[in-house]
Amino acid sequence: MRDGRVHLVDDDAPVRDSIAFLLECAGFTVTSYETPLEVLQRMAAQPTASCLISDLRMPDMDGLELVRRVREIDPLLPIIVITGHGDVPIAVEAMKLGAVDFLQKPFADQTLISAVRAAVGHSSAGDEERADILRRLDQLSSREREVLQGLVDGHPNKVIAYHLGISPRTVEVYRAKAMTKMGAGSFAELVKMALAAGGSLAPKPDESQLR
Repeated sequence: MRDGRVHLVDDDAPVRDSIAFLLECAGFTVTSYETPLEVLQRMAAQPTASCLISDLRMPDMDGLELVRRVREIDPLLPIIVITGHGDVPIAVEAMKLGAVDFLQKPFADQTLISAVRAAVGHSSAGDEERADILRRLDQLSSREREVLQGLVDGHPNKVIAYHLGISPRTVEVYRAKAMTKMGAGSFAELVKMALAAGGSLAPKPDESQLR
């Protein structure tokens, strides 16, 4: 049974203390750790937390490796990855490993609180949710699907633009259109939807790519 506790891992003490204080003021019970090894030892002994928040860049073990190790202990634990050095490939990798959200520092207090609340209430996407995502994907044009596939593959805008023969600015436009049609409030949410859809991003064969 989950105990409602939030595990927080960040090697930067001021940041760690600030986040813990913020979440405790919002009503969460927080246990903080300086290193990934500490939280892994705690989880191995008592895997009952409701959420894990991990910094991405830490000495000895980075946040992505921590996510991999935590998944071996608790496959269903909601994980939020935070970083000051975020980029598209790392965001996508975190999502593919099972992170439920990805926040880039500095983030607003309410953004983190909302993310933790959503994570604590998180459940895996079921058939009904996946069907809804597929319906939204069906609204995307072929070009929007191609751009989204490039993002899911971890490519930055410039690489996607090169492969599609369009400008990086045009990639940004298609990305924004895809987010609007999918109802995604963030890039992380857009990637989560695409990953939940599985291999359903192939362009529509009977549609103009320039729509």
